[in-house]
Amino acid sequence: MSKKHIRILACGGTIAGRAASGNAYRAGELGIAQLLEDITRAGCDWPIETQIVSSAGSQDIGEKQWQALHEKALAALSDDDVIGLVITHGTDTAEETALLLDRTLTTPKPIVLVGAMRTSDTLGSDALRNLANSLRVATDDNAARRGVLVVMGDTIHTACDIRKTATQGINAFASYPRGPLGRVTPFSLDWFVVANRYETEPRHIFPTKLPRVEILYIYAGMDCQLIDTLLSTRPAGLVTAGLGQGNAPSAVLTALGKAVKAGIPVIRASRVDDGFVDRNVEVDDDFFGFVTARAFNPQKARIQLQLLLAEGYRDMSTLQAAFDRHD
Repeated sequence: MSKKHIRILACGGTIAGRAASGNAYRAGELGIAQLLEDITRAGCDWPIETQIVSSAGSQDIGEKQWQALHEKALAALSDDDVIGLVITHGTDTAEETALLLDRTLTTPKPIVLVGAMRTSDTLGSDALRNLANSLRVATDDNAARRGVLVVMGDTIHTACDIRKTATQGINAFASYPRGPLGRVTPFSLDWFVVANRYETEPRHIFPTKLPRVEILYIYAGMDCQLIDTLLSTRPAGLVTAGLGQGNAPSAVLTALGKAVKAGIPVIRASRVDDGFVDRNVEVDDDFFGFVTARAFNPQKARIQLQLLLAEGYRDMSTLQAAFDRHD
């Protein structure tokens, strides 16, 4: 395309899905073209170019798809005719993809990731509205210099703060700890805070290979058998989905402390949806050497640790400083 336009990178998911029967649907089967036709008929006239990256449900998105998406995002952002980037994506892993891109891309152009909880051919679908909202955000000058944004349910979130908090319903996402950046409809857009990202370089280099980091779910009465098995595979790092403020049974803490001494960083996160995991001198400093995830949930802490380990950062102070910075 020779004129200024929005580029959509399509990654499948419910937003491009087709209903089957009951609650079932086929992710990525419809494609994005039909939605764009509907948006045009509704009076939206933004110039748009579409590229397909993946047609899978986001539960099947991983390193291979992330590599392809990152490459196409870089190409789009380096194109002078592209004024903004929209990524359609499934909701199951939207927060992980958004954070990964946020940490490895930097641009003055808007980047918006969008999904849907209901396919476009389902009664009460949010697919068309969410896509229209994302295009409105991507064409707004005030969307620039905010990192990767996520638009769901008439709300604009940062990649760092967004969390999927419900299994069903169109209002399935929330932002913690700072709340949403703004509200958007196909006809209006209101920002709650000013843009504050003025980086000229990405915070992390997108690695050729993401280190293997596992998430360990902590539960009442847990012993060390699962930990011993997991550590025998020599993961590059561990993240715990801990009790309360990242807690775990004493025997589990001791076993994880041995992992730290063996050179495997351990990040304490929480299985609780909201709340900071603060440092505990007895647990995190001299005794066990854990790093606290602070406001990152376990799945985002995993992405953050993978990027840090890929760049060779392993000492506790450097890792903790990265998790303390939540923006």
